Amino acid sequence: MAKKIGILFGMEDTFPWAFIDKVNELGKGEYIAEPVQIDKLEQGADYGYAVIIDRISQDVPFYRAYLKNAAVSGTYVINNPFWWSADEKFFNNALMLKIGIPLPKTVLLPSYERPTNTSETSFRNLKFPHDWEYIFDYVGFPAYMKPHDGGGWRNVYRVESPEDMWAKHAETEQLVMMVQEEIVFEDYYRVYCLGRKYVHIMPYEPRNPHHLRYATTHQTEGAAREKLLKTITDYTLKMNEALGYDFNTVEFAVRDGIPYAIDFCNPAPDADKNSVGEENFAWIVEHSAKLAIEKAKDYKPGKVNINWGKFVTNKL
Repeated sequence: MAKKIGILFGMEDTFPWAFIDKVNELGKGEYIAEPVQIDKLEQGADYGYAVIIDRISQDVPFYRAYLKNAAVSGTYVINNPFWWSADEKFFNNALMLKIGIPLPKTVLLPSYERPTNTSETSFRNLKFPHDWEYIFDYVGFPAYMKPHDGGGWRNVYRVESPEDMWAKHAETEQLVMMVQEEIVFEDYYRVYCLGRKYVHIMPYEPRNPHHLRYATTHQTEGAAREKLLKTITDYTLKMNEALGYDFNTVEFAVRDGIPYAIDFCNPAPDADKNSVGEENFAWIVEHSAKLAIEKAKDYKPGKVNINWGKFVTNKL
């Protein structure tokens, strides 16, 4: 009997269908891919998928519950929905620092508004005022302020001074924000990492409009570029081994030849042909299909097949 590979997705219209076609081409009838179909969700029920690629559950809690149920029933879910539920950017920064990855200097800020159902006494452990002099000297200006667990460039601010930061912080309501050193870069890269072994490095320009961010090229040349790309590859694999992600993108800003990890918690990264371009799109479709088939080969009904990173398994 053929093993089923599902993909759970929302508004995407290029990657999911190309992924399905590629799996069905490479699977030669032994492995078949389809959009995940859900007409009921019974606790503990196995709905027959060897592998599911998750592209949407971060926005749909029902889907996240479906994937956790699938994982405990033996489905290999890419990415691990239990870890993804617990993950956030500030923790990831702390973890990367511990494994030797260069990072911008970063500090976490309490939310501007108190969380719902809290009062002043809920914060008796928080010292007021914060040590702002230390924070501003440590991070410096200009800086970037962003949610500690956000994504998709939402609620990201460039701040020029303490007064500018406080004014913009007032717009963030109950979001917990982190303020981060600005890395003035000469090169910038976005890197696909699949299965913690397939790496694809893409020149990227985050200051361009979204549809033109991949319309750029390397600024570093010759032997320096070769050394830089080798370092980026090594860092990318090391980071995803620690985090446990099988499908992720990592972003690096290169300053004085050093790649600083800027963003590395993207478990449902952009894979749309219209933004990433034909060459990058072909790579991500080909390698995600290969990875899904590799994982499906190991599938045994009822055997829990959840994969964790080295941080969780205490193997850093």
